[in-house]
Amino acid sequence: MQALWMVLGAFLFATMAVGIKFASASFGTLELVLYRGVVSVIFMAVVLRISATPVRTPVPMMHVWRSAIGVLSLSSWFYAIANLPLATAMTLNYMSGVWVAAFIVGGGLLYGQAQRQGPLLGTVLLGFIGVVLTLRPTIDQNQLFAGVIGLLSGMGAALAYMQVTALGKVGEPEVRTVFYFSVGTVVVGAMGALFTDFTPWSEVSFTAAAWVVPIGVLASLGQWCMTRAYSQGATLVVASMQYSGIAFAAIYSLTLFGDQIAPIGWAGIGVIVTSGILATALRARAMPNTPAEDH
Repeated sequence: MQALWMVLGAFLFATMAVGIKFASASFGTLELVLYRGVVSVIFMAVVLRISATPVRTPVPMMHVWRSAIGVLSLSSWFYAIANLPLATAMTLNYMSGVWVAAFIVGGGLLYGQAQRQGPLLGTVLLGFIGVVLTLRPTIDQNQLFAGVIGLLSGMGAALAYMQVTALGKVGEPEVRTVFYFSVGTVVVGAMGALFTDFTPWSEVSFTAAAWVVPIGVLASLGQWCMTRAYSQGATLVVASMQYSGIAFAAIYSLTLFGDQIAPIGWAGIGVIVTSGILATALRARAMPNTPAEDH
């Protein structure tokens, strides 16, 4: 039953993506990263206070590296959401599980353990077949760049996954890790928005403005549900439940935005989900599982 928290978290993340889609009509990507970060910092500061978790960390540089990767992934994902069908953007970001498997395979090759990586390599290849099926029918030529950015968001999430694992090994509390990631989104979002100019509020639509606070709240609640699911539920079951976010995004994509995805595109999404679940099952032997999606 604890794994059902992941279903709720996936729903919250998909709903947040809807907010990004609407708000991106008025705000730039880095502005949305900033506003999402500000709300999340406030939320996580309250959580730190309630849980009596100290803000001071003995490994600040690990948080800097984790935040840098995470913010890059988050920004890429927001850009993909703004420029691709919602279900497609969500699917590319959820490729993170396959990317982790790819990194493990690469490490095995580097250290002469290629013979042990055959099953994981199979999931990686299956995942990329799914990408080809998903992108080919659903992305126009002018959306190709956004598709590449969406793939990079999944790769960044995978790197962040591995860094959060490292933080867990040194004993960092998850709430503190999420808090510092939120601080990183504020810093990077503010710097980026200054260079790209803020959108005057007089030019912001009511719909976009109404989503600013909910985006941060939904992201924080989604993180909380995901953390609870991973900490109390069976890891493989939770990781599998996580892919329900693609189903929620597909429903939103069809009903709210009228996005049309060809049957072969749906087949590709199914292949990616399957490869991600298989990769999670296999990589459990190689590294511990901790939540690390950067939404």
